[in-house]
Amino acid sequence: MKRPLFRRCGNAPGALSPEDQAVVDQFRALLTALHNPEPWTPGSARDIAVRVGPFIERAQTRPGDDHGPDLIAVTLVHPDTPHTGASRHGRRLGYTHHDWLRCPTSAITGCWQPGYTMLTHATADLPLPDDLGMDPAHYALYIEARRRDDSLDGFTLLRLGPYTQTRHAQQDHDRITATLQGRETTLVPGHRVSVRFGPCDVSDHQLFTDPHEADVVALLDAAVAGVSV
Repeated sequence: MKRPLFRRCGNAPGALSPEDQAVVDQFRALLTALHNPEPWTPGSARDIAVRVGPFIERAQTRPGDDHGPDLIAVTLVHPDTPHTGASRHGRRLGYTHHDWLRCPTSAITGCWQPGYTMLTHATADLPLPDDLGMDPAHYALYIEARRRDDSLDGFTLLRLGPYTQTRHAQQDHDRITATLQGRETTLVPGHRVSVRFGPCDVSDHQLFTDPHEADVVALLDAAVAGVSV
């Protein structure tokens, strides 16, 4: 009696299917990335790998941000960017819901390598959490009028923002400061006008005036002209 002959369909004995081989290749790339991280240095234009909870995400840095040596502005992107389908998948998982973020440099594991893809929320088909552990990297200028009787009473004349690079905010800060010089106690009767740099709460976006392609000194003059005290 002849024994039935069993064969592995579509593969030579011991061979991996294309799908299995792809998983093996991904795992090998992961091990390579973990054992041989590529150091990241400030100023590099390369994408970086950032820890988000137990996951690692791909992030793009924002040139020109100078908030401090321990923070950098980043935006998280789908690991398959810019391949077809990454944008749609990224939107579904919340990658496009977040704007620029203040990322501690201590959370950066190094330059992005494809091997990290297996450790992302996208590969696990999980949405990004609402709390990424990073604050929004939006900035604003607040032009304020405070009473000159040493009290804290006063009001905000003008809110300019959001700025996505601190150097742009600093440039407008310097312009307004130069304009206020010698006039800060005469613009609003009984008040001293000053400008300060601070974070921008994008949830209050309706309170802010967009400073881009605008004459910030003209915006200040218009705000002062509209004051009644």
